[in-house]
Amino acid sequence: MVPDDTGAPRTVSTAAGRRVSYAEYGDPEGVPVLFLHGTPGSHVLGGLLAAAAERAGVRLVALDRPGYARSTPWPTRTLADTGAFVTPVLDDVGVETAGVVGFSGGGPHALALAATHPDRVDAVDVVAGAPPPSLESRLPAPQRLLTALAGSSPRFLRGLLGVQAWIVDRLPPRVVVSQYTTTTDPNDLSPGVAERVHRDFVTALTDHRRGAVTEFTLLAREWDLPLDDVDAPVHLRHGGRDANAPVAGARRLRDRLPTADLTVYEGADHLSTLLRCRPSVLDRYAGE
Repeated sequence: MVPDDTGAPRTVSTAAGRRVSYAEYGDPEGVPVLFLHGTPGSHVLGGLLAAAAERAGVRLVALDRPGYARSTPWPTRTLADTGAFVTPVLDDVGVETAGVVGFSGGGPHALALAATHPDRVDAVDVVAGAPPPSLESRLPAPQRLLTALAGSSPRFLRGLLGVQAWIVDRLPPRVVVSQYTTTTDPNDLSPGVAERVHRDFVTALTDHRRGAVTEFTLLAREWDLPLDDVDAPVHLRHGGRDANAPVAGARRLRDRLPTADLTVYEGADHLSTLLRCRPSVLDRYAGE
């Protein structure tokens, strides 16, 4: 098994000279699968899939998008730019094509990679992802507030997120976990899961806050890529009680994507959807 190197992820430089950090989990000789974290998030969250990846014979590559952890900020990026920071990572690990799993805010980036670089993507799984704004009836209140602050007062929001990360780092993991759960008692999660989610949040925001501020604005805008260009098989996986990204949006996105199907996990919220689908997601790629 690839060691959990979340303390010292590897880095690669892009053509524009930006740094992208990433870590690997699972079977180093296995089928390559790229993992894209949420918003905010980091490569650390990929560790939640490490055991399932090892069992399935999957080499899981989890990267930090620009402005998270050790990856260089890129405030002007759009979804169509996803390939500019993902393909250098694939090249660095010697992978021509890979499956792509995008969780939450990573979902739109997974679809963007499939639309703009179809030659590098075998298939896509979007787990608890949000649809384009045109397919979303209304953002949840916390997301509306963050989006408004990112647009009107980005410097203030960066400072606020920095303070939040400092405080959260000194609080029990359940405080962070509660942001992603509505039907799951954070105290019922295994200590390993709660600690991983806690460490993911702190890692995402300790070095930079620009990644989160960029994406709060970016994901609230209409996507700058035609969904009809996504030719890879797409599997949407969503919780029936997800308050962060309501399932109605996932159903509309399924109807909009030509190659998509949808699995709804009844009773699951945002985080528990990811936890429940781990074996089926990775077994899917191992069988290809």
